[in-house]
Amino acid sequence: MNQAQGSTASTARLCSSSRTHAGHVPCPPLAARLSLSQRQGHFLRSAADSRTFTLRPPTRRPGASASGGHSSSSNNSSSGSATLAPVKFGGGGGGGNLSGSGRWLLPARSGLAASHLHNGSGGGQLPRTRRMVLLSAAAPAAEAAAEAGEAEVSVAFDNDGDDECTVLELFGRNDTEVLAEVTNVLTAVGVTVASAVINQQDGEGPVRDVFRVTDCNGNKLTPDQWPVLKQQLLVALAGTVRSTKPSIFGMLAAADQASTLSALSNSGDPDALEHAAAEMSKAAARLVAIERNMLELSADDGADVAAMATKQKDRIEAASLLERTLAAMEAMLTARRQVAIKAVEAVKPVVPDFMQPPPSVRTSGPAAGSGYEIILQGFNWESSKEAWYKKLSGQAADIAEAGFTAIWFPPPSDSVAPQGYLPRDLYDLNSKFGSEAELRDAISVFHEQGIKVIADIVINHRCAHYQGDDGKWNKFGGRLAWDKSAVCANNAAFGGTGGYKNADDYPAAPNIDHSQERIRKDISEWLLYLRKSIGFDGWRFDYTKGYDGRWIAEYVNATVPEMAFGEYWDTCSYTDGVLNYNQDSHRQRTVDWCDATGGTSAAFDFTLKGVLQEAVGRKEYWRLIDGQGRPPGVLGLWPSRAVTFLENHDTGSTLNHWPFPYRNLPEAYCYLLTHCGTPCVFYDHFYDSKLRTHILELVAIRRRHKIHAKSEIMVRKAYGELYAAIIDKKIAMKIGPGDWSPSKDGMDIGQKKWQLAHSGFQFAVWEAKFE
Repeated sequence: MNQAQGSTASTARLCSSSRTHAGHVPCPPLAARLSLSQRQGHFLRSAADSRTFTLRPPTRRPGASASGGHSSSSNNSSSGSATLAPVKFGGGGGGGNLSGSGRWLLPARSGLAASHLHNGSGGGQLPRTRRMVLLSAAAPAAEAAAEAGEAEVSVAFDNDGDDECTVLELFGRNDTEVLAEVTNVLTAVGVTVASAVINQQDGEGPVRDVFRVTDCNGNKLTPDQWPVLKQQLLVALAGTVRSTKPSIFGMLAAADQASTLSALSNSGDPDALEHAAAEMSKAAARLVAIERNMLELSADDGADVAAMATKQKDRIEAASLLERTLAAMEAMLTARRQVAIKAVEAVKPVVPDFMQPPPSVRTSGPAAGSGYEIILQGFNWESSKEAWYKKLSGQAADIAEAGFTAIWFPPPSDSVAPQGYLPRDLYDLNSKFGSEAELRDAISVFHEQGIKVIADIVINHRCAHYQGDDGKWNKFGGRLAWDKSAVCANNAAFGGTGGYKNADDYPAAPNIDHSQERIRKDISEWLLYLRKSIGFDGWRFDYTKGYDGRWIAEYVNATVPEMAFGEYWDTCSYTDGVLNYNQDSHRQRTVDWCDATGGTSAAFDFTLKGVLQEAVGRKEYWRLIDGQGRPPGVLGLWPSRAVTFLENHDTGSTLNHWPFPYRNLPEAYCYLLTHCGTPCVFYDHFYDSKLRTHILELVAIRRRHKIHAKSEIMVRKAYGELYAAIIDKKIAMKIGPGDWSPSKDGMDIGQKKWQLAHSGFQFAVWEAKFE
């Protein structure tokens, strides 16, 4: 299996043989299984006075298979030890209780019978392809988290001290849940625990825990497998299941109220649904157990404050995990509904009319240009520290050769802040990026290369030159010598006497009152100056949540740019720190803003960024299709008005308000550059040696096949570890570690063959060859 098909040839296996026979299940690739849920609890509970837990494999019941079927065991709580079958739970596992027969039982309230712990074949593990659909509730954390965890917990392996097993030693925190966490990781990757000694003691001192482990064939683990497993153990013990939230404009974004969960995914597998229910039940049981423990602690007048703080941290993590499993369960249920719908309806492309704009809007104006535009954001947060216009002029030929059709320049005007986002004298185009002459030269050079130049337009606010009669900064200089009457009355700090706006207030500078005709006339004339005299081809409007979209329509119609798009940065919906599956209300607000501009302006698809970032970072690829079979974000509602991106000067660069996981950038660009919408590539990524080749190849594929803003997307797969789609019946793509290719999927669109065009870490693109 090649890389393009979603496998890694170099992946180490825990079993030396891949052969199967009766009662024997081959171990799947280690790296593939390390992505499974790592912190969901298989809980062992001791007697109240027990300080050491010992797990010992029992005598196998006659007829029981070696692959993890039912085995007999006993639970001797009085001795402080639990005896059960080798700790290998397979595809089942549902709660926190160990029965006398050694089976893990779901809580009585779960609504699932004990038999639901196993698949229909009567025990063993669920098939890997099914088991992995929903086992991504707690994705691997970043390497930094592993390094942070290593300070608390050390992991050591030894193959010499035991004749039969690899000895795994953990030396670190004194925590009653270490067994659950470690066993969960080992189970997920197919490691069998032959025995374990989990030491606990009073106080906060470190403890030494010992596990005797083998692979699923009973062999010792090989040394080349130790580092990967070690890292995963550290991540599991130190990581978090909470989503990464953005810090918008330097301020922490508050979580939105959770909206009604809808639907997604396209896998209606009953075993996957069963497993989703089991995972959800386990997560709920863990949260309830922690909250009960907190109630017991709070009832004690002498409760340890530190202990309560630790439990509160655990409660937050448990609540987040439950929310994530609820989202996964929602995906499974929706998938089943979609299967039923598709069985009734004739097979057709994914919502072919979704490319049309909402019927209420007027679609005059440039929006995202021709539909074939590929934008490069031509700066980052640190660009003002050098002669940036000169630098861009020297890179123009390279940027054109790469296939970009437009470049987004930083704010051009004089500014209090060097990055340009606190403008003062709008007509003064001598900035930290260079002089007005250098700006004109740079624009001319890009025009010679056939590239449009987009200006960053900051007109929500403007910094004053002087203090007014009231002692407040509201008196402006330069050609636009406004006074406090031009300033909105929302913020008393600036003493504005203009209108009171209902939009968001930007507190760092006086907010401009766009409701006044004279102010709009001044702004339109300035934009015309940039367009006709300086040579800019289009506008990127900054902080558009601060003023009405109808004023954008007026400015666009007055200046007739070739492209116009805005930054409508709204917070996604979260519950208990986890990104909600249903982001319809979030993307609808962006669509409503585009609608308010009369369709004259497109918008950055922040919804897609949030969903895609979560999907690839946590292997939750089921997020990449909504309940109607459409892509997520504005991309699924109005793709011709969606400017798609992964990173910009705010979210990434040195600000890192909402950074995209670096290791997943190649597969994310595979998604962006093969899908509909208008893609925008970040400058730092294009000039990153590890990303550049991928971006160049993907841009070339997009241009070669004329993929455009309204290209047809046919989603083929969208579940735990895989997303795959066909675009315009010309190219096929897949992202994620899951195995897929259009040939194996039986995709026939009249082509003679599917040819691999480009591939990399967890992504591949194929071209349909018709000759």
